[in-house]
Amino acid sequence: MVIKLYRSSLCSHQIMPKFTSFRSVSSLEHSIKTAVETKAYTQIPELLIPTKNQSLPNPNPFTFLSAYPLSQTTEIIDEILQSFITIRPHSCLKLSYSCLLYYTFQTPNPLPIALSILQRSFRSGCQPEPQFRLLLASAWVRKRRKLYTVLNILRELESIGYYPDCSVCNYVLFSLCCVDQLGEAVHVLKCMSGAGCVPDLESYGNVIGSLCKAGKTGHAVELMKEMVVKSGLIPRQGTLVKLIAALRGNREIRVAVEMIEFLEKEGCVVGFECYEVLVEGCLESKDYVLAAKMVMRMTDKRFIPYIKVRQKVVDRLIDAGAWKIACAVRQRFAELNS
Repeated sequence: MVIKLYRSSLCSHQIMPKFTSFRSVSSLEHSIKTAVETKAYTQIPELLIPTKNQSLPNPNPFTFLSAYPLSQTTEIIDEILQSFITIRPHSCLKLSYSCLLYYTFQTPNPLPIALSILQRSFRSGCQPEPQFRLLLASAWVRKRRKLYTVLNILRELESIGYYPDCSVCNYVLFSLCCVDQLGEAVHVLKCMSGAGCVPDLESYGNVIGSLCKAGKTGHAVELMKEMVVKSGLIPRQGTLVKLIAALRGNREIRVAVEMIEFLEKEGCVVGFECYEVLVEGCLESKDYVLAAKMVMRMTDKRFIPYIKVRQKVVDRLIDAGAWKIACAVRQRFAELNS
């Protein structure tokens, strides 16, 4: 697969996290280096006294790690991560994880070490700063350009004692989607299972939502069907609404109707908002008979369209000369005391 490298997201001024200059940077780095050399890793969060806005110290206090061979650096970072597991509260670890992450992303080969840091960060309940999505996406694309497969990259985690999980894979997907690497995101999604990580609702939701935003409804429909049939997942209503709205925006209202029918046949619940968007799309496409059918299906589920939509459906049917259908729809509304 050929990966199109994005431009704007790679600009250093856009992906540079916020920094705060500490009073004595050399003292801070020296203290952390001493903690590392004596394996007193649990002292690191205490040494990295966070500022009010949780900004990163400048320069990064882990810069001294660059003097070590890669294998030794990897071992040290792993030992640091393992030592953090017992520290409470987890919230005090956020700055430490951020410093480790930013240092790692500045090295020539940030993966898979960065993925292991992200995994431990997620398991501690610490969410990375938004800038790390761009750094991760950049590192991922660079590695893929070197002809590494998705499975190669994810399985590299095993070589340093970690295993890919949904939290890491979903962050990779989200990061790729943030920089419009949608083709690569779809590829990662399809390869996750091969790495022992089964995609979940968030995995599919992130990618489908991004595809819908980009107007790539064909791929979104394909993933929705795969999600339901292959993975046995019931899509969230928010994801369904995004897909139906995207199909409406692309004037693919018939495809939207087929998707609703497919989902209901598979036992998925389709909510009021999806139907409302569908009916409005039918009206915009001047497919008034189809709009009537969807309205009747809504009322079968005890969904009552908004009054403006009801009036518009009946009026458009009358204007089109479909009197019998208009009367049937009006009668149904009357039966529901609407």
